[in-house]
Amino acid sequence: MSAAVRPLAEGELLELHRDLVATPSVSGEEGPLASWLADFLAARGARPERLGDSLLVAAGTGPLLLLDSHLDTVPPGPDWTRDPFAATVVAGRVHGLGANDAKAAVAAMTAAFLALAAAPLPVTVALALVAAEETNGHGSRDVFEALAERGQLPAAAVFGEPTGLDLAVAQKGLLVLELVATGTAAHAAHARRLGAVNAARLLARDLMALGDLALGPEHPQLGATTLEPTVVRAGTARNVVPAEATAVLDVRTTPALAAAEVIARVRTKAVSEVRVLSDRFAPRATPPGPLLDAARAARPGAREYGSATLSDWAQLPEGVPGIKLGPGASERSHTPDEWVLESEILAGARCYEALARAFAAAAAAGAEGIA
Repeated sequence: MSAAVRPLAEGELLELHRDLVATPSVSGEEGPLASWLADFLAARGARPERLGDSLLVAAGTGPLLLLDSHLDTVPPGPDWTRDPFAATVVAGRVHGLGANDAKAAVAAMTAAFLALAAAPLPVTVALALVAAEETNGHGSRDVFEALAERGQLPAAAVFGEPTGLDLAVAQKGLLVLELVATGTAAHAAHARRLGAVNAARLLARDLMALGDLALGPEHPQLGATTLEPTVVRAGTARNVVPAEATAVLDVRTTPALAAAEVIARVRTKAVSEVRVLSDRFAPRATPPGPLLDAARAARPGAREYGSATLSDWAQLPEGVPGIKLGPGASERSHTPDEWVLESEILAGARCYEALARAFAAAAAAGAEGIA
């Protein structure tokens, strides 16, 4: 790409954001928005590639810096007082589904990419606007697989999520386990005399025992690994002792203790069978190096913290430094009348562009850690 790419003025950026919000893209229904954005980017001189319902577009030469955010939203809840797809602007606030999470980041990253693509850079800047982040993350996985097939492993990646433009330098992983306790079905009136084993009692004992399970040292940014029962099921009728009882365990992991060791410790403590339902979302932490330096240069004085919530950072190939950074606030995500400030969107675009330029300068200077 060259100077034929046309950057966005601030008013055009805010208009882009409103158009994104006004185009429904609940998870599984991102196709129309992906098509609209592909046409939008092409009209500005870019050449986006369609990967399912995700888009990938790149500019420049050299090590690859990836800007990644998601097109999909959760469904609107019942408590909205505004049209979730109207992109209503009130006193500088844009209300609408996904306005904050994460269409503010999508708009800001798109504006930053177009600005960066308009002039040669000593790095390749790639923009990934992906599907399914709110569900299974296959959109970013598709992008990483496509890049791997071309031998283009990212040198670093920035994931656009609402962080208040603070730097999420670490992110907890997610391990989903299931306890399965097995007992003996019997009439409740005769269970004690018959010696029937109540699976609900076994499961309850395990849940209590796991309450004080040691899960390794605390991580400096993420704190402790946590384990919480979330979905508990037992029984088929009021008067029947359950033969099986199950509990889903939501385990938020840190780099301080490997997932395999977490599983081993749970199995040591529990009598129930322990099944692994998902171990795909590994914890992440940003090592010292050019990406973190560039982020600090773009946002001097920003808070650095560890994030307990997931993002597509969990999909990033091992060994590639990443960071979570974007306009808006996480607390507004998935809430009725979700909103973001127009000023936050503009600041986000400036931040992403400044970060990329600082990273490119480090690459041009031969900084260690940029492959």
